Amino acid sequence: MTVTSHNLFSTQSAPSIAILGGGPGGYEAAIVAASLGAQVTVVERAGLGGSAVLTDVVPSKTLIATADAMTRMTDAAALGVRFDLGGGEGDCVPLMSADLKAVNERVMRLAGDQSADIRAGLERVGVRIILGTGRLLDNKTIEATVGEGAEASTEIVEADAILVSVGAHPRELPTAKPDGERILNWTQLYNLQEVPPELIVVGSGVTGAEFASAYNGLGSKVTLISSRDQVLPGEDSDAAQVLEDVFARRGMTVLSRSRAAAVDRTEDGVVVTLSDGREITGSHCLVCVGSIPNTEGIGLEQAGVALTESGHIKVDGVSRTTASNVYAAGDCTGVFALASVAAMQGRIAVAHLLGDGVRPLKLLQVSSNIFTSPEIASVGVSEADLASGKFQGDVFTLSLRTNARAKMRNFKDGFVKIIARKGSGTVIGGVVVAQGASELIFPIALAVTQKLHVDDVASTFTVYPSLSGSISEAARRLHVHM
Repeated sequence: MTVTSHNLFSTQSAPSIAILGGGPGGYEAAIVAASLGAQVTVVERAGLGGSAVLTDVVPSKTLIATADAMTRMTDAAALGVRFDLGGGEGDCVPLMSADLKAVNERVMRLAGDQSADIRAGLERVGVRIILGTGRLLDNKTIEATVGEGAEASTEIVEADAILVSVGAHPRELPTAKPDGERILNWTQLYNLQEVPPELIVVGSGVTGAEFASAYNGLGSKVTLISSRDQVLPGEDSDAAQVLEDVFARRGMTVLSRSRAAAVDRTEDGVVVTLSDGREITGSHCLVCVGSIPNTEGIGLEQAGVALTESGHIKVDGVSRTTASNVYAAGDCTGVFALASVAAMQGRIAVAHLLGDGVRPLKLLQVSSNIFTSPEIASVGVSEADLASGKFQGDVFTLSLRTNARAKMRNFKDGFVKIIARKGSGTVIGGVVVAQGASELIFPIALAVTQKLHVDDVASTFTVYPSLSGSISEAARRLHVHM
């Protein structure tokens, strides 16, 4: 359903919008607002792109790209590739090592380049940028502070509407304070000069699983501590099982149903004490136990913006807060901690407040990806939703072991799963576990969003051989099984 909102600023030729936070929610909103003729000011404290570009998504996925390259080289012998190791014969594996200093220099250079590209793009469309901290004085005013101490200066930014997109920061355990050297959060990893010999990862959610997979590929001996029965709690259980099997085969230790009570630094490493008294030793510890929204002390209460108990900003389907003329987007809203969702929330907010046609955010159309090796991508209704009775559907899962292209590329782990609404056959969900699942989920997401029937997917030509052929094949099998 398309909703055409009332243009709050119809009497003005150039409405003004102030955006607090230059991450995906903020900068995407700024581009849309400027293209619709608004005067836009962005206040950002760290750099355009926010934590997604500078310390989170872009850096982590760049690091993961290096780990994936090493993993492919390790498996190359199965493809008939031989390496000259000074006269060695047989199925030799290259003696690889990651120059982590060089890797991290590349990571941060790419993050900086991406931030610069975003800033240039905003300036090109006329967006004004203030690099400083900001707080709301009311629902139409932001106070921006540039610089620190005696050199600091303030500027009052008045606007017809405000978008808050301030993101989140890593949650810390009081008994596991990061020191940036041995005990780390995910923003501090890029200071490391060498691959940790023995890395303990606390937390098996998306962030923990991704970094555990990456550092395992880079050569660390990784121990992953999971408080749940499986890694990636809340994700597809079949996908999580595939990942655990791959982790075990690659030498990773996964401690399930184990909760970290404390992390302490030792003379030459760290010790993690579990709640049952066991102690796990390693050279470094990465703590990934969630995030906290950056909503404290920025004037939200004074502006009339209501927060949840967790400190997230309450928003509706078009990104409105409880304060008139104030919208919010991104991780600070607690909707989905995804850059794509933040960007969509920002675009929806601007379209709504400027009177453009807008469709409210539909979470069941959101596709997401976990950048482990193999990747795990999903969209729409899950099997857990079917089990709970929220939806009724038919499910078909097709292993990639039968896919010709997967065999050629020596991809042994993964599957395609499609969920169709019972009775109608409309595609309502799907999961892909594969190398490149982030790309393969798109046709399923398209089917979910456009309410395609499984026969629509099945009758669409795919390339042979290709991994996407398994998506079409799974849809054909659903036609038979419905």
